[in-house]
Amino acid sequence: MKIHIGSDHAGLDFKAVIIAHLKSQGHDVVDHGPHVMDPLDDYPVFCIPAAQAVAQEPGSFGIVLGGSGNGEQIAANKVKGIRAALAWSIDTAKLARQHNDANVLSIGGRMHSEEFCLEMVDAFLSEPYSGDERHQRRINLITKYENEGKF
Repeated sequence: MKIHIGSDHAGLDFKAVIIAHLKSQGHDVVDHGPHVMDPLDDYPVFCIPAAQAVAQEPGSFGIVLGGSGNGEQIAANKVKGIRAALAWSIDTAKLARQHNDANVLSIGGRMHSEEFCLEMVDAFLSEPYSGDERHQRRINLITKYENEGKF
């Protein structure tokens, strides 16, 4: 599986842990940065390119992370075709895939332990989209609004 990942300074060290974890499972991981610690860096510079890569490569997934994951999720969701979900539990990670067909996972690295975050990553990546009609209908409404500015 191809996975694009981006963070900010708050997620830099943990990003390396996630990349190593994913590569050990055989995933192809593309690191969109940052690559060095800069406490004044700006997460949109790294999270938006990760999201753009996901949008340009159907079937791939993305992970964005920072201190809380909030801004990273907002930035990723500015990219057309991206459905980024902020997960804070195993259930929210699974539901993001089951119900929303999310293609980007956002994580707050300062909110959870590394072990728990890796469990959320695994849950997100292994959970299939349900394809249920009601969920697809809602995704279609979001996509229509994204494309046309109306329902």
